[in-house]
Amino acid sequence: MAAEAAESRPGAGLAARGVGKRFRLRGGFVDALAGLDLAAPRGSFTALVGRSGCGKSTLLRLFAGLEAPTAGELAIHGRPVDAVRREHRIGVAFQDPALLPWRSADANVRLAFEVAGREAAAGAVERLIRLVGLEGFERAKPSQLSGGMRQRIALARALAVEPEVLLLDEPFGALDDLTRLRLNLELQRIWMDRAPTTLLVTHSVAEAVFLADRVVVLSPPPLRRTTVVEVPLPRPRERAALRSPDFHRLCDHLTELLFEDAGADGPPPHA
Repeated sequence: MAAEAAESRPGAGLAARGVGKRFRLRGGFVDALAGLDLAAPRGSFTALVGRSGCGKSTLLRLFAGLEAPTAGELAIHGRPVDAVRREHRIGVAFQDPALLPWRSADANVRLAFEVAGREAAAGAVERLIRLVGLEGFERAKPSQLSGGMRQRIALARALAVEPEVLLLDEPFGALDDLTRLRLNLELQRIWMDRAPTTLLVTHSVAEAVFLADRVVVLSPPPLRRTTVVEVPLPRPRERAALRSPDFHRLCDHLTELLFEDAGADGPPPHA
């Protein structure tokens, strides 16, 4: 069920070859990533799990063009990350939706077009609002919306310019379990409708298995191991999938991999 990560290939959806990222810390240096290889097919949904400090969010920020690698190469659909970023073809959503508090829901979505220097097509913002299920709340300010609704707006904004790749860093991590499950169902529906190449960072094994085509386990230093677990569950996945034996076998397998990485330090957090 698990295999070492495939070597990145030209034209792969998301490709990393020998990627390293070093940060200066307390007068010294820390390697957040070192020698990482990753390949995710175009249009696929990949989830990253691993202990805190293993480099999950760092890798996502590298693919977003928010950080530059100190070693190795990254590509999106066979092109340099910076080229895709300059064309505003990367959609990003973080745990903090980062909505502008003085702008309405639809104005926050429209912001993506403004930043990209594009004119929103007639009805484009309205269609995005419908896509994330927030009809009737177009004029609401963020303070008038629940946490889950704010995340829906952030997701709509990330999808506004029809990105080639969607990067999600714990977007539902601060939500209660029921809201999180509802948004997992919504995200799956949206992904199946638009099929952007998607990379999700999460601490939830169950969320990773429910949403992804494959789950990549990043090991913390000094192991630096990358393990890929395929998720062969049929789509669309409904709530009943959470009770299936196959779902639980996959969750158990991933949890065991995380415990192996924990070693003498104890069980992995949030596994």
